[in-house]
Amino acid sequence: LSTREELQALIRDTEELSERLRRHTAEAQSHRPAPPPSSSRPAAVITHTSHQSSATGLLLAHVSSQPGSSGPSVPPEPEETSAEAQAEEPRRETEVIERLIFSQFVLNARVYRKSPELYDALSWKWIADSLDAASESVDPTEAAASPVEEAEVDEGEGEGEGETCSICFEPWTTAGDHRLAALRCGHLFGYICISRWLTGGGNKCPQCNKPAKRGHIIFLYARRLKALDNTEEVRLKSRLELEQGSRRMEQLEVAQCRQQLQLVADENVRLRREVEELRRWRAQASFGSSQGSSLSSSQRQDSSSAGHYVFSKALLVSQTGSSRVLSYCEPLGCLLASQPSTHATLLPGFGVKMISTATLKPSQYIPIHTKQIRGLAFSQHQDSLLLSAAFDSTIKLTSLMTNTVVQAYNTGRPVWSCCWCHDNNNYIYAGLSTGSVLVYDTRDTSTHVQELAPLRSSCPVVSLSYIPRAASSTFPCGGLIAGTLEGGCFWEHIEGTTYTPHILPLESGNCTDIQVEPESRHCLVTYRPGRTNPSLRCVLMELSRTPQTDSNQTPVCSCSPVQTFTAGSSCKLLTKNRVFKSPAGEGATLVCAGDEASNSTMVWNAGTGALLQKMPADLPVLDICPFQVNQGSYLASLTEKMLKVYKWE
Repeated sequence: LSTREELQALIRDTEELSERLRRHTAEAQSHRPAPPPSSSRPAAVITHTSHQSSATGLLLAHVSSQPGSSGPSVPPEPEETSAEAQAEEPRRETEVIERLIFSQFVLNARVYRKSPELYDALSWKWIADSLDAASESVDPTEAAASPVEEAEVDEGEGEGEGETCSICFEPWTTAGDHRLAALRCGHLFGYICISRWLTGGGNKCPQCNKPAKRGHIIFLYARRLKALDNTEEVRLKSRLELEQGSRRMEQLEVAQCRQQLQLVADENVRLRREVEELRRWRAQASFGSSQGSSLSSSQRQDSSSAGHYVFSKALLVSQTGSSRVLSYCEPLGCLLASQPSTHATLLPGFGVKMISTATLKPSQYIPIHTKQIRGLAFSQHQDSLLLSAAFDSTIKLTSLMTNTVVQAYNTGRPVWSCCWCHDNNNYIYAGLSTGSVLVYDTRDTSTHVQELAPLRSSCPVVSLSYIPRAASSTFPCGGLIAGTLEGGCFWEHIEGTTYTPHILPLESGNCTDIQVEPESRHCLVTYRPGRTNPSLRCVLMELSRTPQTDSNQTPVCSCSPVQTFTAGSSCKLLTKNRVFKSPAGEGATLVCAGDEASNSTMVWNAGTGALLQKMPADLPVLDICPFQVNQGSYLASLTEKMLKVYKWE
């Protein structure tokens, strides 16, 4: 017979012998006395072991009984005997068990030599069947009567699983040939068993069938192995992670709520400040109205008949702020306000926004400088050339007809102000941060033609205004008025590039701006609050020149105060104020100034000194520009973000 057929025959015989073994064991248990309490091994364990060994031993006896085989023989099924023979049945059963245990090893070797693969498949099936038979043969009454013994059985089995080789079912040792060893897959065996298994042709792990060889065997230095049941620990760790995650989410929600609370609190503070400012402005307005009520009836009639400015429109110039100066181009009929680039990432820098005075709508943005613009000026020759000065140490000429820079001069220092020469359109001026004034000739594109060095301190030139020559008995000469924080200087323009300096008698340390009115030969000097004067003051000065009585005597240019106008008690920014002819005519002059304390534009009558209007703004007013369009008079005020236009009515 072939090996497979022989093994199949062995399986059939084994099933028959197993059935005989069940009957034999049942009869033996019926005559077995109860075990004493001091028994070290429970009966259930003895039954389990005996049946496991009997099934294998009977199969070995069957194989050995065939021709050409050697091994122990299985005893025949016992016949009906007398009472004396039945008394000796337990002893005979013990002898059979011992013989079957010995025969098991012989059978394992024989079957493995025949076919290792079938041995793996069949041997475990036989052992499982034997274990099932053994479990069925246990008396249920005994199991129910001794729960303590069952616990000891379970404990013994659990301990045996960590000390027994899965090939020979014998405990491994800490030294010698049967010492504890493992394969790469992690399964444990006795060293001699797994070594013989792999040497004999088995190239796989006996338990998981993963590829293995003898070189994969490693020794484990452990006296005993036992798997720790950490199910509860894993469950608790999982719950801990969930609790920690939920706590982090709650902490995040708390942080978000605190942030929202802070935002609401900041908004509340801002609204309270606005309410306080509105109350203060209302109180000032009521105070101004009470002062106005004290005027004579004739003055009130004159003021009402003269006219006033009416709000026309408000335009957003820059959402981010940084708007600074304002100018008007009469040939094109448009206002120009400085602002940062609307696309700072693609086109960084600063430029001007053109606003049509006909529609009061912004038209386009023209990029010019790389840093903040501090000055804008137009020539009186109607050529649409814009002169601009910035902190990038340049002054530039930009044509509004083509929206391109046609000329640029590098000053070497940040430029704070600029203006045109109204007596000769070829000359332009740049006020530097060092206090010097550079004179440029637009026909010379290389460098400046003259430098007007400061006579006193080197403070930045915050304002430049040119007053042209005029047939005036008090002040006929023309020249440049340069204003610094320390005062002002009039540079009389003699001819060409020749200038004569005249120090103006102004207060030192508080001057923030000087503007001129060419027709009346007046200048407006702005002083910020100081120790002696706690409020903002705008002083209207009359320019004068001493008559020349002798050819050797040098005429002196000076100024004297005519009228003083007071505003709020705050002035942190360098605002540009204006003095100009009143739209009402009749030789009247108006003075406009930004009041930083009340965020408003204040309008005075220069002749009487009376406050005519106080027009509110969203932020401190930085620049003011009067202009005329289609026989209508307008006034524009600029803040960091907004432009407001008022019409005279």
